[in-house]
Amino acid sequence: MSEATKLNLAAIADRYAAAWLSHDPQAIVALHAPDSTFQAHGRSGEVKGKAALLKEFAGVFELYPNFGVEIRRLLLGDKHWTLDWDLTFQPPGKEPRKFHALDVVEVDGAGLVTRKDTFFDFAQVKAALEAK
Repeated sequence: MSEATKLNLAAIADRYAAAWLSHDPQAIVALHAPDSTFQAHGRSGEVKGKAALLKEFAGVFELYPNFGVEIRRLLLGDKHWTLDWDLTFQPPGKEPRKFHALDVVEVDGAGLVTRKDTFFDFAQVKAALEAK
């Protein structure tokens, strides 16, 4: 992989992260190909297409108020990246919480996301959601 490809993929990953941090499902979906898929493994089945993605991503922000990201590492590949991260959130009136997650994101030649798979540490998710 050429250095230029790495830099472009890094820029695409940065734009994608910024869209998530804006808490704007439409901005996120705008970076997806029309028939893109998403799956939160172990939590839901695969979601396909922009309308379904919009609904799914809006639900993420409802489930995890004040959604945030703490990046552990970003690994760039050929037309994909892997993001090792912690999802942070804070329910109203409660302490901040977080749990570990891993994303594998594939893009097409135009740099649009064609597939996003998210894997969670479910013991941490359960503890974070049940914390008082």
